[in-house]
Amino acid sequence: MVPVVGEPIDGGTVLIDDGKIVAVGADVEIPEGATIVDAAGKWVLPGFVEAHGHLGVHEEAEGWAGQDTNEMTDPVTAKVRALDAVNPADEGFRDALAGGVTTCVVKPGSGNVIGGHTVALKTWGRTVDDMLIRDAVSMKSALGENPKRVYGEKKTMPSTRLGVAAVIREQLTKAQDYIARRAHAAEEGKPFERDLTMEALAAVLEGTTPWCQHAHRADDIATAMRLADEFGYKLVLNHGTEGHLLADTIAERGIPVIIGPLFTTRSKVELRNRHLRNPGILARAGVKIAITTDAPVIPIDFLVHQVTLAVKEGLDPAEGLRSITVNPAEILGLDDRVGALAPGLDADVVVWSGDPLDVMSRALRVFVGGREVYTYDEAAGRGVTVDPYYREG
Repeated sequence: MVPVVGEPIDGGTVLIDDGKIVAVGADVEIPEGATIVDAAGKWVLPGFVEAHGHLGVHEEAEGWAGQDTNEMTDPVTAKVRALDAVNPADEGFRDALAGGVTTCVVKPGSGNVIGGHTVALKTWGRTVDDMLIRDAVSMKSALGENPKRVYGEKKTMPSTRLGVAAVIREQLTKAQDYIARRAHAAEEGKPFERDLTMEALAAVLEGTTPWCQHAHRADDIATAMRLADEFGYKLVLNHGTEGHLLADTIAERGIPVIIGPLFTTRSKVELRNRHLRNPGILARAGVKIAITTDAPVIPIDFLVHQVTLAVKEGLDPAEGLRSITVNPAEILGLDDRVGALAPGLDADVVVWSGDPLDVMSRALRVFVGGREVYTYDEAAGRGVTVDPYYREG
């Protein structure tokens, strides 16, 4: 058993009650009448956490009908919520379970300068409300090629990197003014007309909503840090393709990096320096990292395989497992629910046939909130997911 937050326990036990982990250890007393799941000879780990993806909003094999990733009618859509567009029937959720992923943070895409609220979900359930861990986990924003291309083609601002930064600066300045007006109205006991965009950005400036900044190139990463210094919000770098070039600076500032996807081609200029060495370089510099598939850019069940190849290129194996469990949970404020095998956390537990960093290993049984929702059928050679819409009787 690998709790992740402690040393591996040979022959350990995880005790679950009412969807929560109540005990973990080598000498856990098992209550009379408890259901026993025999995992002798197997590896038991917490469910993996995908820190950056688009499950349910960018549905696979659905074309335009399943494409709700970007509201590309305005460069600033801070008021939109990924929560409102997630379709739990997306096949990506089934793939997630097959790859041992039980938590995913779903984000709007990077077509807009400010894309909207992200949401943390379990990867099994009937409705997004059933799957919800936490809404408004972070605010998605994008620097670099994507927004300048999208709005450049529309012949409107922003069509350059300097325009993208100006849009962010302008909106956050407006949010500062909004906060002041709102506070003044409250002091005077006067009515105040709320603005959903400004309310969302106010939460960023007040420190309750982290800022997830899409940035690949080193110059864009530097801009991300400059803007964060100006406005004082909590910055989380997303992608960080050239993060290794600024590893010492990122580490000094205590900025976490959600790295990936790592299996892509160099499909655009800002991916020129994409390499599997990046996670190891950042981690050795002291940066807290998480690794992402950016699903469906990379199939989400390949999350652990990216870690395996990053380990091959120098990432410490223990840190590799942390990068898809406790690290993303801590980075995005979910560590009170998921990311480890520890008392008080959700009973999201995966039984593996062997070391998950071995490409020949597979997830055999997946439990979400203590309920077994996925089983690998050895005889049939395929995984079987419990239908969340089926109810006995």
